[in-house]
Amino acid sequence: MAAKHRVIKVGGVTFGHGQPLALIAGPCVIEGRQACVALARRLAGWARGEGVPLVFKASYDKANRSSHASFRGPGLAAGLGILCEVKERFGLPILTDVHAVEEVEPASAVADVLQIPAFLCRQTDLVLAAARSGRVVNVKKGQFLAPWDVKAIVAKIESVGCRDLLLTERGVSFGYNNLVADMRSLLVMRTLGYPVVFDATHSVQRPGGAGDRSSGDGQWAPALARAAVATGCDAVFVETYRDPRRALSDRDNAMAVRDLPAVWTLWKEIHALVR
Repeated sequence: MAAKHRVIKVGGVTFGHGQPLALIAGPCVIEGRQACVALARRLAGWARGEGVPLVFKASYDKANRSSHASFRGPGLAAGLGILCEVKERFGLPILTDVHAVEEVEPASAVADVLQIPAFLCRQTDLVLAAARSGRVVNVKKGQFLAPWDVKAIVAKIESVGCRDLLLTERGVSFGYNNLVADMRSLLVMRTLGYPVVFDATHSVQRPGGAGDRSSGDGQWAPALARAAVATGCDAVFVETYRDPRRALSDRDNAMAVRDLPAVWTLWKEIHALVR
């Protein structure tokens, strides 16, 4: 079993009990080099100015879209090239999804955190490959799992000697096309000894809610994040765009980047009270 309250470092960002609240933010998927670099520049400038511990998140491929016709991203090689540019230009740690074992090695050459998507969190070969990569692994708890079921995933990762692990709550299935965020999940997963993250924007998603794509209730994401920070999470995860209405993925549950400074100030104040 991992040591209690383990602290995980990702570049200059520290996750863990007693540490400053961290933020993972960026677009759901890379929609192009120009848009991704512009958003990263804006986030990096704000983070430097306000001292925000920021990890930049973006996916090179969204393999689990509702429809085969949905936009998936630029692909592995082109997407990692864009993320490498973001990392080098702005000095931001990078988090990206991996969907298959063969993606782990090239992704780990660029990303500081390899994320296991919620739908794939029980894919043993993928989880073990990420655990062996030498990078921090962020496991998103599947919408179909109870929080205590994450113990088995943690055991898989620890079995190959990996102790650099984040655990993310992103809601659990609640009937058809709906999710509910149970704050007890954060407390249960914390007992496993690793930092816990609350994914505010995916927790208000409505999977498949628009027929050929997911919908969501993005207006509730800041409030759920407040509750999660008050409960005691170590980081907040948000997908953000300059104009979410035009986003090619998760537009209904994403947050506008212009709204982040105000909600971050409130989240940080709550975190300071509970810490």
